[in-house]
Amino acid sequence: MTISEKSAYLKGLMDGLNLDTEKAEGKLIAALVELMGDVTKKLTDVENTTIAISDELDEIEEDLDAIEDFILDEEDEDYEDDYDDYEDDEFEDEGFDFGDEDSTIYEVKCACGNVINFDEETLEQGSIICDECGETLEFTFDEEEEE
Repeated sequence: MTISEKSAYLKGLMDGLNLDTEKAEGKLIAALVELMGDVTKKLTDVENTTIAISDELDEIEEDLDAIEDFILDEEDEDYEDDYDDYEDDEFEDEGFDFGDEDSTIYEVKCACGNVINFDEETLEQGSIICDECGETLEFTFDEEEEE
């Protein structure tokens, strides 16, 4: 028997005894049975709420585990891919000093498709050699156009 069933049983017993609720003993027993009914209702509500919260927490835990697995797997793959890409692309011009941050950086694309970055000093020299195909790229520098 559940608590709700026991409470209903006690109420039924009290009703079956035909107690006089005008006398002290009857009032006491009726109040105790009513109290038992109220406590039973509250206890049932608490149990139902606890079960609902437990179910929600289980779902949240599963969702968090799935998110954690997704993020960790993605970070591992992306980190390796990004690191490889970063190594290949970003350090291609390693060792090339562009000077201070105020200098202008120029970019030229060689016929072979290689993109070459250079500064004003190289532009003033008039040419640069493509490190991919070895072709010499010549520049004409007109100071009037620059101003």
